[in-house]
Amino acid sequence: MWQMAVPWWEFVVRGVAVYFFLLVFLRLTGRRQTGQYAPFDLVLLLVLSNAVQNSMNAGDNSLVGGLVSAATLLACHVLLAHLSYRFPRLRHLVDGRPKVLIHQGVVQQPLLAQEQITTDDLAAALRANGCLNAHEVERATIETNGQITVVLRRRAPDVGGA
Repeated sequence: MWQMAVPWWEFVVRGVAVYFFLLVFLRLTGRRQTGQYAPFDLVLLLVLSNAVQNSMNAGDNSLVGGLVSAATLLACHVLLAHLSYRFPRLRHLVDGRPKVLIHQGVVQQPLLAQEQITTDDLAAALRANGCLNAHEVERATIETNGQITVVLRRRAPDVGGA
């Protein structure tokens, strides 16, 4: 339980390598995967965590080894959060930038394909924001966290209505 099969620093090196591999991998798969978890996305994350477990612990199942690995992952996360806060270029590299999916009622189809957002996903986001058609939308943006925010067009006031 307390005896490690490999040196502590190897857990740190392995943890850092796995953390950054997964960060790049998940960043490259697009925002939809990180912002909207469908059942198959959740399955991917669970299987992925199991797949990288042995690469992090080198077959060592000791308590200390697990704690060193967990501390390494947490330290990587805190360090990256701090660095991306201080350096906007790094933040844009890690998080990406918001992208406009609908502008003035016009859906940007190439961007939907690039972000792997189906028309059903977009329609659901519009309905969640109180509109049924894209022409009602001033701007719909996919944020860096994968959420879609919608700004509706101003409606003309009823004139002469009773």
